[in-house]
Amino acid sequence: MKVVRIPAVLQGSATELPYPDDYFDAVFTDPPYYDNVPYSDLSDFFYVWLKRTIGDLFPELFITPLTPKSQEMVADASKAGGMDQAKQRFEELLTQAFREIRRVLKPDGIAVIVFAHKTTAAWETIIGALLEAGLYLTASWPIHTEMGSRLRAHESAALASSIYMVCRKRTSDEVGDYARVKEELERVLPERLAELWRQGISGADFSMAAIGPAVEVFGRYPRVERLSGEAVSVGELLNLARRITSEFALRRILKDGHLAGVDNVTQVYLLWRWNYGRGLVPFDEAHKLALSVGVDLELLSRQGLIKKNGSYLRLLGPQDRRFTGREASENLIDALQLAAQHWAQGKEQELEELLASLTCPLETFWRVAQAIADRLPEGDKERQLLHGLLGRRNGARLREQRLPYDQ
Repeated sequence: MKVVRIPAVLQGSATELPYPDDYFDAVFTDPPYYDNVPYSDLSDFFYVWLKRTIGDLFPELFITPLTPKSQEMVADASKAGGMDQAKQRFEELLTQAFREIRRVLKPDGIAVIVFAHKTTAAWETIIGALLEAGLYLTASWPIHTEMGSRLRAHESAALASSIYMVCRKRTSDEVGDYARVKEELERVLPERLAELWRQGISGADFSMAAIGPAVEVFGRYPRVERLSGEAVSVGELLNLARRITSEFALRRILKDGHLAGVDNVTQVYLLWRWNYGRGLVPFDEAHKLALSVGVDLELLSRQGLIKKNGSYLRLLGPQDRRFTGREASENLIDALQLAAQHWAQGKEQELEELLASLTCPLETFWRVAQAIADRLPEGDKERQLLHGLLGRRNGARLREQRLPYDQ
Protein backbone atom coordinates (compact mmCIF):
# COMPACT_ATOMS: atom_id res chain seq x y z
CA MET A 1 0.00 0.00 0.00
CA LYS A 2 1.40 3.35 -1.05
CA VAL A 3 1.72 5.90 1.74
CA VAL A 4 0.88 9.44 0.65
CA ARG A 5 2.45 12.19 2.70
CA ILE A 6 0.68 15.52 2.51
CA PRO A 7 2.88 18.58 3.16
CA ALA A 8 1.84 20.70 6.12
CA VAL A 9 1.97 24.50 6.02
CA LEU A 10 2.13 26.13 9.44
CA GLN A 11 2.12 29.71 10.58
CA GLY A 12 4.51 30.26 13.46
CA SER A 13 7.73 31.74 14.75
CA ALA A 14 11.12 30.61 13.46
CA THR A 15 12.48 31.14 16.98
CA GLU A 16 10.07 28.63 18.53
CA LEU A 17 9.38 25.71 16.21
CA PRO A 18 6.56 23.30 17.23
CA TYR A 19 8.65 20.17 16.58
CA PRO A 20 10.66 17.79 18.79
CA ASP A 21 14.45 17.52 18.79
CA ASP A 22 16.17 15.67 15.91
CA TYR A 23 13.01 15.73 13.79
CA PHE A 24 13.93 16.94 10.28
CA ASP A 25 16.26 15.51 7.66
CA ALA A 26 16.69 18.98 6.16
CA VAL A 27 15.77 22.60 6.78
CA PHE A 28 15.82 25.19 4.00
CA THR A 29 15.59 28.93 4.69
CA ASP A 30 16.33 32.33 3.17
CA PRO A 31 16.70 34.61 6.22
CA PRO A 32 16.04 38.37 6.32
CA TYR A 33 18.81 40.91 6.79
CA TYR A 34 18.40 43.86 9.21
CA ASP A 35 16.07 46.44 7.57
CA ASN A 36 16.76 45.39 3.98
CA VAL A 37 13.12 44.47 3.25
CA PRO A 38 10.09 45.50 5.36
CA TYR A 39 8.32 42.19 4.83
CA SER A 40 5.22 42.66 6.97
CA ASP A 41 4.63 46.20 5.72
CA LEU A 42 4.76 44.92 2.15
CA SER A 43 2.51 42.00 3.09
CA ASP A 44 -0.20 44.40 4.26
CA PHE A 45 -0.83 45.25 0.63
CA PHE A 46 -2.25 41.82 -0.16
CA TYR A 47 -3.20 40.82 3.40
CA VAL A 48 -6.24 43.11 3.43
CA TRP A 49 -7.52 41.63 0.17
CA LEU A 50 -6.87 38.04 1.21
CA LYS A 51 -8.74 38.72 4.45
CA ARG A 52 -11.76 39.83 2.44
CA THR A 53 -11.67 36.87 0.06
CA ILE A 54 -10.57 33.87 2.16
CA GLY A 55 -10.69 35.18 5.72
CA ASP A 56 -13.75 33.06 6.48
CA LEU A 57 -11.89 29.90 5.37
CA PHE A 58 -8.84 30.57 7.56
CA PRO A 59 -10.09 32.82 10.36
CA GLU A 60 -7.13 32.00 12.63
CA LEU A 61 -4.77 33.56 10.07
CA PHE A 62 -6.69 36.80 9.70
CA ILE A 63 -7.52 37.78 13.28
CA THR A 64 -5.59 41.07 13.20
CA PRO A 65 -6.51 44.09 11.03
CA LEU A 66 -3.04 44.01 9.46
CA THR A 67 -0.12 41.58 9.56
CA PRO A 68 1.34 41.11 13.07
CA LYS A 69 4.68 42.88 13.42
CA SER A 70 5.81 42.70 17.05
CA GLN A 71 7.87 39.51 16.58
CA GLU A 72 9.08 40.20 13.06
CA MET A 73 12.80 39.57 12.50
CA VAL A 74 13.48 42.96 10.94
CA ALA A 75 15.60 45.78 12.36
CA ASP A 76 12.96 48.49 12.80
CA ALA A 77 14.42 51.50 14.61
CA SER A 78 10.99 53.05 15.18
CA LYS A 79 9.84 50.02 17.19
CA ALA A 80 13.09 49.21 19.00
CA GLY A 81 13.98 52.67 20.31
CA GLY A 82 16.85 53.29 17.91
CA MET A 83 18.85 51.56 15.18
CA ASP A 84 21.49 50.15 17.53
CA GLN A 85 18.82 48.46 19.65
CA ALA A 86 17.03 47.28 16.50
CA LYS A 87 20.20 45.67 15.14
CA GLN A 88 20.94 43.98 18.45
CA ARG A 89 17.40 42.59 18.60
CA PHE A 90 17.67 41.34 15.02
CA GLU A 91 20.96 39.55 15.73
CA GLU A 92 19.54 37.90 18.84
CA LEU A 93 16.45 36.69 16.98
CA LEU A 94 18.52 35.43 14.04
CA THR A 95 20.82 33.45 16.34
CA GLN A 96 17.79 32.08 18.19
CA ALA A 97 16.23 30.97 14.88
CA PHE A 98 19.44 29.20 13.86
CA ARG A 99 19.56 27.49 17.26
CA GLU A 100 16.05 26.19 16.64
CA ILE A 101 17.15 24.86 13.26
CA ARG A 102 20.00 23.02 14.94
CA ARG A 103 17.65 21.61 17.58
CA VAL A 104 15.13 20.15 15.14
CA LEU A 105 17.75 18.74 12.74
CA LYS A 106 18.57 15.06 12.90
CA PRO A 107 22.20 14.29 13.82
CA ASP A 108 22.99 13.67 10.14
CA GLY A 109 20.58 16.33 8.84
CA ILE A 110 21.49 19.36 6.75
CA ALA A 111 20.38 22.97 6.83
CA VAL A 112 20.56 25.04 3.64
CA ILE A 113 20.85 28.79 4.21
CA VAL A 114 20.40 31.10 1.22
CA PHE A 115 22.00 34.52 1.31
CA ALA A 116 22.56 37.20 -1.33
CA HIS A 117 24.18 40.28 0.12
CA LYS A 118 27.33 41.95 -1.17
CA THR A 119 28.69 43.56 2.01
CA THR A 120 31.19 41.90 4.31
CA ALA A 121 29.29 43.29 7.31
CA ALA A 122 26.21 41.32 6.25
CA TRP A 123 28.22 38.14 6.01
CA GLU A 124 29.82 38.74 9.40
CA THR A 125 26.33 38.88 10.91
CA ILE A 126 25.05 35.72 9.20
CA ILE A 127 28.20 33.67 9.75
CA GLY A 128 28.51 34.85 13.35
CA ALA A 129 24.92 33.81 14.07
CA LEU A 130 25.44 30.39 12.45
CA LEU A 131 28.57 29.66 14.46
CA GLU A 132 26.99 30.92 17.67
CA ALA A 133 24.06 28.57 17.07
CA GLY A 134 26.30 25.52 16.69
CA LEU A 135 26.09 25.12 12.90
CA TYR A 136 29.00 25.01 10.46
CA LEU A 137 29.37 25.01 6.68
CA THR A 138 30.24 21.83 4.83
CA ALA A 139 29.63 23.15 1.30
CA SER A 140 28.54 26.31 -0.47
CA TRP A 141 27.48 27.07 -4.02
CA PRO A 142 26.70 30.29 -5.92
CA ILE A 143 23.48 29.94 -7.91
CA HIS A 144 22.25 32.58 -10.35
CA THR A 145 18.99 33.81 -8.81
CA GLU A 146 18.87 37.61 -8.79
CA MET A 147 17.18 39.72 -11.48
CA GLY A 148 19.42 42.46 -12.85
CA SER A 149 16.31 44.45 -13.80
CA ARG A 150 14.95 44.60 -10.26
CA LEU A 151 14.64 48.07 -8.75
CA ARG A 152 17.41 47.67 -6.16
CA ALA A 153 19.91 46.59 -8.83
CA HIS A 154 19.81 49.89 -10.71
CA GLU A 155 22.79 52.23 -10.22
CA SER A 156 24.29 49.85 -7.66
CA ALA A 157 26.81 47.03 -7.61
CA ALA A 158 24.24 44.26 -7.31
CA LEU A 159 24.86 40.53 -7.15
CA ALA A 160 23.54 38.13 -9.80
CA SER A 161 23.88 35.09 -7.56
CA SER A 162 22.75 33.86 -4.19
CA ILE A 163 25.06 31.72 -2.07
CA TYR A 164 23.54 28.42 -0.95
CA MET A 165 25.30 27.33 2.26
CA VAL A 166 24.97 23.71 3.35
CA CYS A 167 25.35 23.44 7.13
CA ARG A 168 25.48 20.61 9.65
CA LYS A 169 25.46 20.38 13.41
CA ARG A 170 28.83 21.09 14.95
CA THR A 171 29.61 18.28 17.38
CA SER A 172 33.11 19.29 18.50
CA ASP A 173 34.05 22.02 20.98
CA GLU A 174 37.69 22.08 19.89
CA VAL A 175 39.18 25.58 19.76
CA GLY A 176 40.92 26.41 16.48
CA ASP A 177 44.55 27.58 16.46
CA TYR A 178 44.81 30.75 14.36
CA ALA A 179 48.19 29.87 12.86
CA ARG A 180 46.88 26.51 11.64
CA VAL A 181 43.59 27.98 10.41
CA LYS A 182 45.49 30.69 8.51
CA GLU A 183 47.79 28.11 6.92
CA GLU A 184 44.82 25.98 5.88
CA LEU A 185 42.99 28.98 4.43
CA GLU A 186 46.04 29.94 2.36
CA ARG A 187 46.31 26.36 1.09
CA VAL A 188 42.66 25.37 0.57
CA LEU A 189 41.02 28.61 -0.52
CA PRO A 190 43.02 29.10 -3.77
CA GLU A 191 42.06 25.56 -4.82
CA ARG A 192 38.37 26.36 -4.35
CA LEU A 193 38.79 29.75 -6.02
CA ALA A 194 40.27 28.05 -9.07
CA GLU A 195 37.18 25.85 -9.27
CA LEU A 196 34.88 28.88 -9.07
CA TRP A 197 36.93 30.61 -11.77
CA ARG A 198 36.64 27.61 -14.09
CA GLN A 199 32.87 27.75 -13.64
CA GLY A 200 32.86 31.28 -15.08
CA ILE A 201 31.93 33.06 -11.84
CA SER A 202 33.34 36.58 -11.74
CA GLY A 203 33.17 40.01 -10.16
CA ALA A 204 31.22 40.55 -6.95
CA ASP A 205 29.68 37.07 -7.30
CA PHE A 206 33.18 35.55 -7.22
CA SER A 207 34.16 37.52 -4.10
CA MET A 208 30.99 36.51 -2.29
CA ALA A 209 31.23 32.88 -3.43
CA ALA A 210 34.72 32.75 -1.89
CA ILE A 211 33.28 33.34 1.58
CA GLY A 212 31.70 29.89 1.78
CA PRO A 213 34.91 27.88 1.29
CA ALA A 214 36.66 30.12 3.83
CA VAL A 215 33.97 29.53 6.45
CA GLU A 216 34.17 25.78 5.78
CA VAL A 217 37.72 26.02 7.17
CA PHE A 218 37.34 28.19 10.26
CA GLY A 219 33.66 27.42 10.93
CA ARG A 220 34.51 23.94 12.16
CA TYR A 221 35.52 25.58 15.41
CA PRO A 222 33.25 27.43 17.85
CA ARG A 223 36.18 29.77 18.49
CA VAL A 224 39.55 30.54 16.88
CA GLU A 225 42.35 31.83 19.11
CA ARG A 226 45.88 33.14 18.76
CA LEU A 227 48.68 31.59 20.79
CA SER A 228 48.08 34.24 23.45
CA GLY A 229 44.50 33.05 23.94
CA GLU A 230 43.05 36.13 22.22
CA ALA A 231 39.93 35.34 20.20
CA VAL A 232 40.01 36.02 16.45
CA SER A 233 36.74 37.56 15.27
CA VAL A 234 34.71 36.40 12.29
CA GLY A 235 35.45 39.80 10.71
CA GLU A 236 39.21 39.24 10.94
CA LEU A 237 38.93 35.79 9.42
CA LEU A 238 36.78 37.09 6.57
CA ASN A 239 39.30 39.90 5.95
CA LEU A 240 42.05 37.27 5.67
CA ALA A 241 39.92 35.34 3.19
CA ARG A 242 39.33 38.54 1.25
CA ARG A 243 43.07 39.23 1.00
CA ILE A 244 43.67 35.73 -0.38
CA THR A 245 40.77 36.13 -2.81
CA SER A 246 41.96 39.55 -4.01
CA GLU A 247 45.46 38.29 -4.76
CA PHE A 248 44.08 35.26 -6.62
CA ALA A 249 41.65 37.39 -8.65
CA LEU A 250 44.30 39.96 -9.60
CA ARG A 251 46.61 37.27 -10.94
CA ARG A 252 43.80 35.81 -13.04
CA ILE A 253 42.50 39.21 -14.19
CA LEU A 254 45.94 40.13 -15.53
CA LYS A 255 46.32 36.65 -17.06
CA ASP A 256 50.07 36.46 -16.43
CA GLY A 257 50.05 35.01 -12.91
CA HIS A 258 52.17 37.73 -11.27
CA LEU A 259 51.71 41.32 -10.13
CA ALA A 260 55.19 42.74 -10.78
CA GLY A 261 54.95 46.42 -11.66
CA VAL A 262 51.32 46.76 -10.57
CA ASP A 263 51.23 49.10 -7.56
CA ASN A 264 48.64 48.74 -4.80
CA VAL A 265 46.50 51.69 -5.89
CA THR A 266 46.21 50.21 -9.38
CA GLN A 267 45.35 46.86 -7.81
CA VAL A 268 42.45 48.53 -5.98
CA TYR A 269 41.27 50.09 -9.26
CA LEU A 270 41.37 46.72 -11.02
CA LEU A 271 39.51 44.94 -8.23
CA TRP A 272 36.92 47.72 -7.99
CA ARG A 273 36.14 47.68 -11.70
CA TRP A 274 36.16 43.87 -11.72
CA ASN A 275 33.84 43.58 -8.72
CA TYR A 276 31.51 46.53 -9.23
CA GLY A 277 31.99 47.95 -12.73
CA ARG A 278 30.78 51.54 -12.63
CA GLY A 279 28.25 50.88 -9.86
CA LEU A 280 28.09 52.87 -6.64
CA VAL A 281 29.73 51.06 -3.72
CA PRO A 282 28.94 51.45 0.02
CA PHE A 283 31.75 53.22 1.87
CA ASP A 284 32.46 50.34 4.26
CA GLU A 285 32.63 47.81 1.45
CA ALA A 286 34.99 50.01 -0.57
CA HIS A 287 37.13 50.46 2.54
CA LYS A 288 37.49 46.70 3.03
CA LEU A 289 38.21 46.13 -0.65
CA ALA A 290 41.05 48.68 -0.51
CA LEU A 291 42.43 47.24 2.73
CA SER A 292 42.58 43.78 1.14
CA VAL A 293 45.57 45.05 -0.88
CA GLY A 294 46.90 47.40 1.80
CA VAL A 295 45.47 50.74 0.65
CA ASP A 296 43.54 53.32 2.67
CA LEU A 297 40.58 55.04 0.99
CA GLU A 298 42.00 58.40 2.07
CA LEU A 299 44.85 57.87 -0.38
CA LEU A 300 42.41 57.24 -3.23
CA SER A 301 40.51 60.38 -2.23
CA ARG A 302 43.65 62.55 -2.17
CA GLN A 303 44.60 61.30 -5.62
CA GLY A 304 41.16 62.14 -6.98
CA LEU A 305 40.21 58.56 -7.84
CA ILE A 306 36.96 58.38 -5.88
CA LYS A 307 33.98 60.67 -5.42
CA LYS A 308 31.45 60.53 -2.60
CA ASN A 309 27.77 60.15 -3.45
CA GLY A 310 25.84 60.14 -0.18
CA SER A 311 26.94 57.05 1.75
CA TYR A 312 28.32 55.53 -1.46
CA LEU A 313 31.52 55.98 -3.44
CA ARG A 314 32.11 56.13 -7.18
CA LEU A 315 35.41 55.24 -8.81
CA LEU A 316 36.42 57.85 -11.41
CA GLY A 317 37.55 56.96 -14.91
CA PRO A 318 39.79 58.98 -17.25
CA GLN A 319 36.79 60.89 -18.58
CA ASP A 320 36.01 62.08 -15.04
CA ARG A 321 39.45 63.39 -14.06
CA ARG A 322 41.71 66.28 -14.97
CA PHE A 323 45.50 66.19 -14.68
CA THR A 324 45.96 69.86 -15.63
CA GLY A 325 48.96 71.37 -13.88
CA ARG A 326 50.45 68.13 -12.63
CA GLU A 327 52.03 65.01 -14.00
CA ALA A 328 50.68 61.57 -13.33
CA SER A 329 51.95 60.15 -10.05
CA GLU A 330 53.98 57.00 -9.65
CA ASN A 331 50.75 54.97 -9.80
CA LEU A 332 50.21 53.04 -12.98
CA ILE A 333 46.49 53.86 -13.05
CA ASP A 334 47.21 57.61 -13.10
CA ALA A 335 49.61 57.13 -15.99
CA LEU A 336 47.06 54.98 -17.81
CA GLN A 337 44.26 57.50 -17.42
CA LEU A 338 46.48 60.39 -18.48
CA ALA A 339 47.57 58.37 -21.51
CA ALA A 340 43.91 57.79 -22.41
CA GLN A 341 43.32 61.54 -22.19
CA HIS A 342 46.33 62.25 -24.43
CA TRP A 343 45.02 59.76 -26.98
CA ALA A 344 41.53 61.26 -26.93
CA GLN A 345 42.87 64.82 -27.32
CA GLY A 346 45.28 63.94 -30.12
CA LYS A 347 48.42 64.73 -28.11
CA GLU A 348 50.79 62.35 -29.89
CA GLN A 349 54.05 63.76 -28.54
CA GLU A 350 52.79 63.86 -24.94
CA LEU A 351 51.61 60.27 -25.25
CA GLU A 352 54.98 59.14 -26.63
CA GLU A 353 56.80 60.88 -23.77
CA LEU A 354 54.47 59.37 -21.17
CA LEU A 355 54.93 55.83 -22.49
CA ALA A 356 58.70 56.33 -22.54
CA SER A 357 58.72 57.51 -18.91
CA LEU A 358 56.80 54.57 -17.43
CA THR A 359 58.45 52.94 -14.42
CA CYS A 360 56.61 49.65 -15.00
CA PRO A 361 57.14 47.29 -17.96
CA LEU A 362 55.24 48.49 -21.03
CA GLU A 363 53.60 45.07 -21.35
CA THR A 364 52.19 45.46 -17.82
CA PHE A 365 50.77 48.87 -18.78
CA TRP A 366 48.90 47.39 -21.75
CA ARG A 367 47.79 44.34 -19.78
CA VAL A 368 46.17 46.54 -17.11
CA ALA A 369 44.45 48.65 -19.77
CA GLN A 370 43.05 45.53 -21.43
CA ALA A 371 41.87 44.06 -18.12
CA ILE A 372 39.91 47.21 -17.23
CA ALA A 373 38.41 47.56 -20.71
CA ASP A 374 37.30 43.93 -20.70
CA ARG A 375 35.27 44.49 -17.54
CA LEU A 376 33.31 47.52 -18.75
CA PRO A 377 30.10 47.30 -20.84
CA GLU A 378 29.71 48.16 -24.50
CA GLY A 379 29.19 51.88 -25.00
CA ASP A 380 30.99 52.85 -21.79
CA LYS A 381 33.18 55.91 -22.36
CA GLU A 382 36.11 54.60 -20.33
CA ARG A 383 36.01 51.38 -22.34
CA GLN A 384 36.02 53.39 -25.58
CA LEU A 385 38.98 55.47 -24.44
CA LEU A 386 40.96 52.40 -23.38
CA HIS A 387 40.20 50.54 -26.59
CA GLY A 388 41.38 53.56 -28.56
CA LEU A 389 44.56 53.69 -26.53
CA LEU A 390 45.05 49.94 -26.91
CA GLY A 391 45.03 50.43 -30.67
CA ARG A 392 48.25 52.34 -30.08
CA ARG A 393 49.80 49.13 -28.75
CA ASN A 394 49.97 47.73 -32.27
CA GLY A 395 51.68 50.81 -33.60
CA ALA A 396 48.54 52.56 -34.82
CA ARG A 397 49.01 56.31 -35.11
CA LEU A 398 46.52 58.82 -33.78
CA ARG A 399 43.69 59.50 -36.19
CA GLU A 400 42.07 62.85 -36.86
CA GLN A 401 38.67 61.60 -35.68
CA ARG A 402 38.64 61.45 -31.89
CA LEU A 403 36.22 60.34 -29.24
CA PRO A 404 34.12 63.23 -27.87
CA TYR A 405 36.28 63.31 -24.70
CA ASP A 406 35.04 66.68 -23.42
CA GLN A 407 31.36 65.98 -23.96
